[in-house]
Amino acid sequence: YNVCLFSYGQTGSGKTHTMQGTGNGQMRGIIPRAIEQVGQYKEHLEKDGWQYDMQVSFVEIYNETIRDLLAPGAGHSEAHKIIHENGSTTISGVNTEIVESVEQAHVLVRKAAAARKVEATQMNAHSSRSHTIFILHVSGVHAASGSTLSGALNLVDLAGSERVARSGASGDRLKEACAINKSLS
Repeated sequence: YNVCLFSYGQTGSGKTHTMQGTGNGQMRGIIPRAIEQVGQYKEHLEKDGWQYDMQVSFVEIYNETIRDLLAPGAGHSEAHKIIHENGSTTISGVNTEIVESVEQAHVLVRKAAAARKVEATQMNAHSSRSHTIFILHVSGVHAASGSTLSGALNLVDLAGSERVARSGASGDRLKEACAINKSLS
């Protein structure tokens, strides 16, 4: 199946924390919990002869431009486009990383979070200035039957809606706020 979950709310309401979490145990977010659940189900089905591959992509949409958060280097400036073909939607040139454990996924989430656009506003000291999309691609093959399956789990952390007057946005922050609010509507 292809699944998409959106985290939506006002700036500073905890969307990014809910998606990514902090640490282990009860402080894990939806992304690490989802990878753990899919991984457990994968192990269960492999006992029945299925072989699964999991790959991760992590992108952000910042000022209406798609940035690959797993790209090497600090620039993340390569232009990416959304492609619709053969009933599937992909993003051109985006890095995908093979994931075989929850810890590998944690490393990738931390890497992406470090590359994400954040700035201070009057409403939030570390306000996300972009939407992020964590994509878990899962494909499976059952050799004995010749069956194949594929799907994607898209976990979207939308930038917070904000009133410009309350956030004190001006200059670049104002342009970001306008792009955020336009894309949310």
